[in-house]
Amino acid sequence: MTTVGLLYPGHAAEDDFPRMEVMLDSDIRLPLFHTDVDEDSRSVEALRGAGTPERLAAGVEELRMAGAESLVWASSGAGFVRGREGAQEQNAALARAAGLPASSTSFAFTHAVRELGATRVAVAATYPQDIAALFADFLEASGIEVTAVRGSGMITAAEAAGCGPERVKELAVAGDHPDAEVVLLPDNALHTAAYVPELEELLGKPVLTANQVAVWEGLRLTDRRIWAPTLGTLFATREPPIGAAERRGIEVRE
Repeated sequence: MTTVGLLYPGHAAEDDFPRMEVMLDSDIRLPLFHTDVDEDSRSVEALRGAGTPERLAAGVEELRMAGAESLVWASSGAGFVRGREGAQEQNAALARAAGLPASSTSFAFTHAVRELGATRVAVAATYPQDIAALFADFLEASGIEVTAVRGSGMITAAEAAGCGPERVKELAVAGDHPDAEVVLLPDNALHTAAYVPELEELLGKPVLTANQVAVWEGLRLTDRRIWAPTLGTLFATREPPIGAAERRGIEVRE
């Protein structure tokens, strides 16, 4: 049994996680704690407020009681709006509070891109363009080339959560770029778990989505490798690339 604890702001697409438990078809558990949010908004102020150390620490004890072996902050925007250094500090504070390996969806994207051996990505975001641009800045600060970044102007998580499969496909196609090796959909409020392979077939390249990479990151922190092609190319590689293995511990590492 491997247990990955997830901290999730408010309510939107959290039903992706029990769906992934079933799709993984293994002894994986994904307990989730809902953190508080002041308002459902994708403004920088609201996103920064959602990711304060106090809010992240609130769910730590419950997830520890659930047997979590690692913790992941399942909010892309509330991480990357702080910049790379600020997001690192956020992860470190969570790891200290929990006494467990900890990470976030923002860094999960950077690790997953490297796992796929890619260096160039396109960002197909639900966010307003200014917030999407901050994610691109975060990726570039992590050494990843962003060939294109497209925001779709969705102001709330509720609006993103209401997107069905066809709308998600439209977002992915609109955000793709010929030079991109991978397309990223960075929003944990977007339902994607059930059809990542469909998106990859449509675009002809790997697709990384927020809830998908959050779970993968939590498993990575426990040194657990899972074969689950129904969750896309990221879960269809049995062994990590040479040199990708990292020593695990409480400290947050890059």
